[in-house]
Amino acid sequence: MALQKLVRDKIPEIIRCSGEEPVTRIMDDGEYLIALEKKLDEEVAEYHESHDVEELADVLEVVYALCEAQGKTIDDLMRVYSKKHEERGGFKEKIFLISKK
Repeated sequence: MALQKLVRDKIPEIIRCSGEEPVTRIMDDGEYLIALEKKLDEEVAEYHESHDVEELADVLEVVYALCEAQGKTIDDLMRVYSKKHEERGGFKEKIFLISKK
């Protein structure tokens, strides 16, 4: 496991159960937001590599944490998602824009 990064809440206990002792600290809000943004990049890169739905679940976990770190709720996120989806659609039709004239 790579060190010096944001980890899920239960990781220190998992490390203890494996016979090792984790060294951790609690980040302040600014550090946490930066760490979440790095974690999002990490999880998206892992998805690109594996194309595994588990990596998409990790991306979603980070997105939810980013919302909460910015004082928003999952309901807030879903309202914005629904509004954008209603106004602009999704990606179901697989449309590829070549140019505009």
